[in-house]
Amino acid sequence: KGTIHLFRKSQRSLVGKLTHEFRLVAADRRSWKILLFGAINLICIGLLLMWCSSTNSIALTAYTYLTIFDLFSLVTCLISYWVMMKKPSPVYSFGFERFEVLAVFASTVLAQLGALFILKESAERFLEQPEIHTGRLLVGTFVALFFNLFTMLSIKNKPFAYVSEAASTSWLQEHVADLSRSICGIIPGLSSIFLPRMNPFVLIDIAGALALCITYMLIEINNYFAVDTASAIAIALMTFGTMYPMSVYSGKVLLQTTPPHVIGQLDKLLREVSTLDGVLEVRNEHFWTLGFGTLAGSVHVRIRRDANEQMVLAHVTNRLYTLVSTLTVQIFKDDWIRPTLSSVPIANNILNLSDHHIIPMPSLKAVDNLSPVTSTPAKPSSPPPEFSFNTPGKNVSPVILLNTQTKPYGLGFNHGSAPYSSVLNQGLGIPGMGAAQGFRTGFANVPSRYGTNARGQPRP
Repeated sequence: KGTIHLFRKSQRSLVGKLTHEFRLVAADRRSWKILLFGAINLICIGLLLMWCSSTNSIALTAYTYLTIFDLFSLVTCLISYWVMMKKPSPVYSFGFERFEVLAVFASTVLAQLGALFILKESAERFLEQPEIHTGRLLVGTFVALFFNLFTMLSIKNKPFAYVSEAASTSWLQEHVADLSRSICGIIPGLSSIFLPRMNPFVLIDIAGALALCITYMLIEINNYFAVDTASAIAIALMTFGTMYPMSVYSGKVLLQTTPPHVIGQLDKLLREVSTLDGVLEVRNEHFWTLGFGTLAGSVHVRIRRDANEQMVLAHVTNRLYTLVSTLTVQIFKDDWIRPTLSSVPIANNILNLSDHHIIPMPSLKAVDNLSPVTSTPAKPSSPPPEFSFNTPGKNVSPVILLNTQTKPYGLGFNHGSAPYSSVLNQGLGIPGMGAAQGFRTGFANVPSRYGTNARGQPRP
């Protein structure tokens, strides 16, 4: 019998985890259609690659890469269904929407890498152009075109549909839009057919098939084999130009940047929040795109001491929730502290207050427990002001200054000068000088001005 290990979790391998998630997606009937199209896509890719090898056509190979991209789009659609089934977890607190963004980014980047590979092979073929067999060239073109269009129009791919509309237009779309406006100017009835912005995937499929048809005709008529290489370069450039804006858009989403088209609306909402009752300041705001069509953000709001935190939180959330679906608001009250003046108690054996002015200076131990005496408000968590650092005159004992104002005798005040030795023994010093130098407060042999003369005799 084996050993029983209590409270031990079974560790699944990576293949086991992927199999478990695939079964979770396959349990939904909506994914059966995607799986069926994926199986047909694999068969179609195999046939096209065989025909590319038999015809020796690099243009047909470049067009076959669009069919491989369709397979990536089907996988992205499956990931989108999986994201809708999954709920946020402690590890992924914002959910799993960024997985479909990553899938779109990876698919478009792989399509561009395939286009670069075609450009490299075409540059080599210009040096030595092989013979092209047109037996299955036209058949492969129509098979790939039919399957690509059927897949794009039958499967509702939410991630790619959003990216194709939100990303900037490609150069192919702009040229087709200019051509459509020219045609609609001559025939106005075609304006309903030629949309202002055509689907980029349908457009590249049609343009690639048209290039292959021209290649087939030129090879059949004049045996001009170099047109196959030129068509491959044209298809590769169209693929790269179509996928590049989508890669840029999905890459900015992965980098958590703020979408440019919502910056003006966010500024307007933040100005409205700053004018709410009780709000003093709105700072540390950060907004980013969590997924396709989902905006997340966080903001710090400083309010008055007498303001209601829950009321302000409700108003701020109500204003920003119209645009930001996942919002984090941190409310904190105004906690400025104005410290009161304080002084250090004076020993009784130093000097009398009637004859001397005392300048209290706190010691080093007392400064740690007291707030800096300054007119600038200070927070417990904020650094001290710039004029309260450890300066030379900060950590010294109280300085005793002699009161030079003379007073007559007989009024009950103690008057006289302290001897130099008594002041030195008390450990007093001048700020900024060493402890060995004392502060002399008077001279023992100087006569008083009232009561006696220079010889010690009383004045009349």
